[in-house]
Amino acid sequence: MAQPSTIIYTHPDCAYSSAAKMDYRKRKVEYTEIDLGKQTDQIPALLELTDGERITPVIVENGEVTIGFKGGY
Repeated sequence: MAQPSTIIYTHPDCAYSSAAKMDYRKRKVEYTEIDLGKQTDQIPALLELTDGERITPVIVENGEVTIGFKGGY
């Protein structure tokens, strides 16, 4: 069975992005990070997920989109 696919859109200046990554690592959940500070070409994909808002983190887990982490962004 394939691993669930998880993508986390992050920004280097975002404390919630760091907290989300730390939480996923602690729980040993594999994820793909898209660092919008380095991968600016991915910003349009983020804006599509957030209805045009530049918010991080955005977590896409098995096709389900969560904006923010534990209520913060």
